[in-house]
Amino acid sequence: MKKKHFLLFLLFPIIINAQALRNYSNEFLTIGVDAAALGMSKSVVATSNDVNSGYWNPAGLVNIKDYQGSLMHSSYFAGIANYNYAAFAMPIDKRSALGVSIIRFGVDDILNTTELIDNQGNIDFNRISLFSAADYALTLSYARNIIFKDVYFGMNAKIVRRTIGDFANSWGVGLDAGIQYERDNWKFGLMIRDISTTFNIWTIDSDAFASVQNAIPGQNQELPETTEITKPKIQFGVARSLKLGRFFHLLTEVDLNMRFAKTNDLISTSIASIDPALGFQLDYDDFVFLRAGIGNFQNTTEFDGSKNLSLQPNFGVGFLYNGIQIDYALTNIGSLGNALFSNIFSVKIDYSFFRR
Repeated sequence: MKKKHFLLFLLFPIIINAQALRNYSNEFLTIGVDAAALGMSKSVVATSNDVNSGYWNPAGLVNIKDYQGSLMHSSYFAGIANYNYAAFAMPIDKRSALGVSIIRFGVDDILNTTELIDNQGNIDFNRISLFSAADYALTLSYARNIIFKDVYFGMNAKIVRRTIGDFANSWGVGLDAGIQYERDNWKFGLMIRDISTTFNIWTIDSDAFASVQNAIPGQNQELPETTEITKPKIQFGVARSLKLGRFFHLLTEVDLNMRFAKTNDLISTSIASIDPALGFQLDYDDFVFLRAGIGNFQNTTEFDGSKNLSLQPNFGVGFLYNGIQIDYALTNIGSLGNALFSNIFSVKIDYSFFRR
């Protein structure tokens, strides 16, 4: 038995290198949650401190004082795709907390026309069926203050489920890690997504694949690889809060989002690419919130070969009353035309208010 374990240890790096290491895998997990955070262009890695920290930086869960719940819904691509999110978190004691969240991103009622034409070459519309392509993620989060008073650590364990009708499906697992540090009015945050790399193992219906493999003459398709490995991503944030007069407070944060790949991001090398994001939040007595942010800086190439820099501004508002917070964000502004604006709504409930 020991020899088998030793052999597995030797072969493991070879097995990993043989898999499909993806620059863009499980991308639905990068969309983001919570309209408040999205209104700030996702610049919340250092300041996230509620139930939604399970997504942005699990270390922030240490700050919750009682049960919290959150819900969000948004539509993308002019309503073609729907994104839904739900989360719950609770403190274990004064130094630690737990959280759980689930995400679904899906396109439903897709027409399956693979059997539209029968064996005799006749078109039969009754042979059209519908299917869904959906991605799911279940995340379990744990956070603890373990070294210094102002330093928090957090971990996520993720289970990823992806389905494409009856054609293919996959299971994946992965880990995230985060840390936050606070000193006076400054806050710092570091989030490493897929720190373990995230493995997705696909199961493909070979019969369904064979039925469409030769659909286009001369374009015979090979069976795709069944294993994906998602590369780690790093997010670093610095935030500063200011008091403006008696009732107003301003929160600003700058985040650097890093991928280990050459992309169209503002800073791009053969080793890594960095996309900065900047967010603002102005609140009146912790009751009304006005948010704005700029992110997704991309170097684009036009049809005439000219180079341009594109970016996406986001806006948001929010209201907090009696332990219930309702937020709205307008995102994806300037993304391939006005039709792709995304209106995002979320609600958060803090049960501590109802214990008073």
